[in-house]
Amino acid sequence: MHNGSSISEFILIGLSNPPEFRILLFLVFLAMYLITIGGNVLILFITKFDSALNTPMYFFLGNLSFLDVICTTSAVPKMLFNLISQKKTISFNGCIIQMFVFTVGMDTEFLLLTLMSFDRYIAICNPLRYKSIMDKKACICTSLIVWTFGFSSSTFHSLSTLWLSFCGPKEINHFFCEVPQVLALSCTDITLNKQVLIATDLVLGLICIVIIFISYMFIIAAILNIRSIEGKKKAFSTCASHLTVVLLFYGTLIFAYFKPSDESSNMDKEIAVFYTIVIPLLNPILYSLRNKEVKVSVEKMILRKILLSAKSKSALSN
Repeated sequence: MHNGSSISEFILIGLSNPPEFRILLFLVFLAMYLITIGGNVLILFITKFDSALNTPMYFFLGNLSFLDVICTTSAVPKMLFNLISQKKTISFNGCIIQMFVFTVGMDTEFLLLTLMSFDRYIAICNPLRYKSIMDKKACICTSLIVWTFGFSSSTFHSLSTLWLSFCGPKEINHFFCEVPQVLALSCTDITLNKQVLIATDLVLGLICIVIIFISYMFIIAAILNIRSIEGKKKAFSTCASHLTVVLLFYGTLIFAYFKPSDESSNMDKEIAVFYTIVIPLLNPILYSLRNKEVKVSVEKMILRKILLSAKSKSALSN
């Protein structure tokens, strides 16, 4: 494929911070990244191999953890490298690939959280029909639709950017390649690109928010109709983690993409740190702390590991 760009690489300006704090930021973000990867891989592992978690909710949770790994890995390693490197460049093709991978993760996660809210609606409002409606085939088909839309949306934005001309400047005032910041550097008319991007975000966001809002209105009504306090607590606990993640994820993105355009560009980077590092870090923590089944599964896995280690040591000593 060919584009009209005369630029072979971009410069990522990165986070605005004094040089003496870069090592500290590197260590903090590296620790957060490693914990994020470890926590989400742990969720992926237990939802895949623990038969007790072989339910639609945890099937979607495994997808969410995988998406968190994709999103954070697409942006954070390059940011970490640039924090300790004098050369902060990224190739043109590398920038497009980074933008594509990140957009796949974000768009797919946007839709997946909506699908998870519908799953919680069926589980609480139609519990007797839950297994027949959200069977294995339905879960796989709906997740494939969500992933397909994420790939399609990202492919469109990436290809439309790839065919633009970039004549200079080549400094991206961000720590990774995100669609709005890359488009802003083009010397081609990007009016259509911006209109399509805004329209996609508005339509996708509006549909998802409406579905989530309606789902939780029915969920709250169903919970309020439960007579026992314990029953209400149990019903709400099944969707509390998801609702917390939705509020954090949607709230951050809505503020990032629809804040006044005259706001400081440094704020864009600060918000991006939140949805590329903080939210993927919080997701496994929230689901581990608020879901009894996940905690039990993790405890079983740790206990099994300890017992196997003890047996191997005993066999070696004998």
